[in-house]
Amino acid sequence: MSMQFQPPTLIGASNGIVETNPFLPPKQLARAAGTVMTYEFKSLKPKKQLKEIVKVLLPEKKRFLKIPYRFAFNMKDRCVVCGTQKIWDGGDPIRPPIPLHKVRKGYPMRGTYCEKHAHIHRQYEMLEQQILADEHGLSFSAYIPSAKSLNPLASGPLTSLKETDISSLSSLGWAIKPPQGLSESKEEELFRLIIETDSLNERIKSLLKEGVKLEEEKVVE
Repeated sequence: MSMQFQPPTLIGASNGIVETNPFLPPKQLARAAGTVMTYEFKSLKPKKQLKEIVKVLLPEKKRFLKIPYRFAFNMKDRCVVCGTQKIWDGGDPIRPPIPLHKVRKGYPMRGTYCEKHAHIHRQYEMLEQQILADEHGLSFSAYIPSAKSLNPLASGPLTSLKETDISSLSSLGWAIKPPQGLSESKEEELFRLIIETDSLNERIKSLLKEGVKLEEEKVVE
């Protein structure tokens, strides 16, 4: 029994179809080309789990008589683990970092990670941060970016203020004035001054409720 997965072009695959044996050992199954998956650890201890996942992400090497001698997929737009071709978009939020030849350290590779191994690399990063947090007695919670947080400036810069905005800012002590070079009609000026006056009155009332009082000498001055 075998599962068929059709990823982008693979080195050494004539028809682009790669058969993944589901009965492979967990490490080999995780390193093989395939769909996105979460690596299942054998060990329960985080530091041993880190060693496991690093072995999964090590770049594949060519072998001669079972002796590794150089990297098999160290080329542009190829997954350094399984050889899957993957061209990442520069703005893709799940785009992985440049692979290092020893995962945690070493010199940068020319290749990249496919979607499957990019997901496993993200799992490795979360585990590393969890270990670091545990060592310093901190609580750790994984950050999962939402669609809204990925593009915080989608609405663009502010070009106008609503009446409620002006009222809120004025009550906090902000002076709202039109930008330099922009003419303000008398009607607009009157409207702005009325709002600012109402806001200042509300601020005075809140200060009086808090018990703020002026000294008589300051009032006379």
